[in-house]
Amino acid sequence: MLISSPVIFYQIWRFVAPGLYGHEKRIALPFSIISTICFLSGAAFGYLIVFPPAFRFLVGYSNEVLEVMPAVDEYFSLAVRLFIAFGVVFELPVFMVFLAKMGMVNPAFLRKNRRYAILICFVIAAIVTPTPDVVNQLLMAVPLLVLYELSIIAVVVFGKKSFLGFNDEVENG
Repeated sequence: MLISSPVIFYQIWRFVAPGLYGHEKRIALPFSIISTICFLSGAAFGYLIVFPPAFRFLVGYSNEVLEVMPAVDEYFSLAVRLFIAFGVVFELPVFMVFLAKMGMVNPAFLRKNRRYAILICFVIAAIVTPTPDVVNQLLMAVPLLVLYELSIIAVVVFGKKSFLGFNDEVENG
């Protein structure tokens, strides 16, 4: 799935591009490229950083009486769930910039609601993490918090111009 994603995104782009105006194409192409980079870096983070402790946690249940013998499909299922979960989570800055471009959020709103974002990050980490241990939940929540802060910076830098024209309403009201 990861290896074929550029081809899949290209096919989606070829389908959608003829229906877009020039200014929409100039926005959509960078979003697609950055979105792909964020997803792949999230998947890599999940596999390289989070997967080893998650797998050790699951294998840690073995003892003299119980021998853990994970099947290939269980191993693969855990890896794919981590790929997808962290790939989607790493899309947070792109999603926030998109919301800012639509005029739904601005940096002041994101800063003001930071404490709710912290709570939501930990709730999402508890739900999405495939293993129920605190270490893996922290390995999901901390990057989410960092990505939230990066989202605020990204909204400041890239979210200034609204492509729908109602950013002023959010900033003034």
